[in-house]
Amino acid sequence: MVDTIVALATAPLKSALAVIRLSGTDALSIFAKVFDKDISKTSSKKIVYGHIYDDNEIIDEIVALLFVAPKSFTGENVVEIICHGSMLIANQIIQLLLKHGARLAVQGEFSSRAYLNGKIDLIQAEAINDMINATSNEAKKLSLLSLEGETSKIVIPIKVKIAGLLSNIEVNIDYPEYEDIGVVTKQQVIQELTAINEDISNLISQGYQGKIIKEGINVAIVGRPNVGKSSLLNALLNEEKAIVTDIAGTTRDIVEGQVKIRGITLNLFDTAGIRESSDFVESIGIDKAKKSIQHADLIIVVLDASQTLTSEDEQLIEMTKDKKRIVVYNKSDLIKQREKDAIYISALSKDVESLEKQVLALLGIEEESYLRPSLNNARQLGLLSKTKLFLEQAINDANNDIPLDLVSVNLQSAFYTLNDLLGENNDSDLSKEIFSRFCVGK
Repeated sequence: MVDTIVALATAPLKSALAVIRLSGTDALSIFAKVFDKDISKTSSKKIVYGHIYDDNEIIDEIVALLFVAPKSFTGENVVEIICHGSMLIANQIIQLLLKHGARLAVQGEFSSRAYLNGKIDLIQAEAINDMINATSNEAKKLSLLSLEGETSKIVIPIKVKIAGLLSNIEVNIDYPEYEDIGVVTKQQVIQELTAINEDISNLISQGYQGKIIKEGINVAIVGRPNVGKSSLLNALLNEEKAIVTDIAGTTRDIVEGQVKIRGITLNLFDTAGIRESSDFVESIGIDKAKKSIQHADLIIVVLDASQTLTSEDEQLIEMTKDKKRIVVYNKSDLIKQREKDAIYISALSKDVESLEKQVLALLGIEEESYLRPSLNNARQLGLLSKTKLFLEQAINDANNDIPLDLVSVNLQSAFYTLNDLLGENNDSDLSKEIFSRFCVGK
């Protein structure tokens, strides 16, 4: 018997309606004790209307959705009570359900039960949280693909390929007399593993694009004083967020803002102008600017198009050469000739479209990136990278003429790592794969 858990499923705020979720073996029987209608014959999904009672006192008029296991989100008996949105009423109903045998759910327990009962895999479970935290329509769409199982489907074919190769190797080693399959050569293993590894590499690349769409990036705007960094921040935000003057050193601390370009969130940091300064307060701002260069995902180096490069400009270009960066020439309205392939803007007149296009190009965000499922959080990308390492080691072993039974050790590790990715049991028995494919031992 599984504990029956209860919790408020909507925000703990006054609203028109609130939803209370009850899940577990006794969910229907506990609800029946406080509801004024007979639900004893419920055998499938059902909507009921009535009143919640505490002895003879009416607590609230409600609508409830009844789900009979296993056809529910958690795979258990579930009741979702829709009551009036007063927290007084919601808490009274929860306390009443606790009195009749339920217990309070811990954080994430409903989704955890759905995962443990095989209703969703680990990628889908993570997508629930991603849906809640989505800050753009594009991020929401990617999370929805994962929630609907589309992201898991891109992993399964790779698992099948690895399992098939492992099965062939195992049969060749353990059942050499089995004539229904050919002999597996090391060249064949190398060829198949190289193709699988390329699939993994593509998933990693697509995953990082998805991660950018979902989470955004940190962008530091740097340059010497008076090149127009604050004007650029204001132009990108389309608001007067940073103070702009002709006085060098006006910006002395980090000024932050957030903007979306094609659904990608840019966390912008306007920094103090980098130069040698004897002003103590300005020096603190300059130190912060230099630190922002180290921690940003993208650097926008702003130069003054109306002036020749200074030693400070050259120092900044050198300082950021190993970072992902865009060098942009501001104050384009003050010049007539432009260098080929350079990016020119006029922050003051809000002419920054060329910069926005370059940001998207540099991030490698393709049109398909917004539409295709991707493994895009740190756990998923980490496990993909781990799988790639195991496959590369297996290829290296085969190239070094290591026996195939030892090559298969890294193959098995790659297989189990993909199981981890999906949240499947790491003790999966590969012999089942062998028997299902080749009827060995008949």
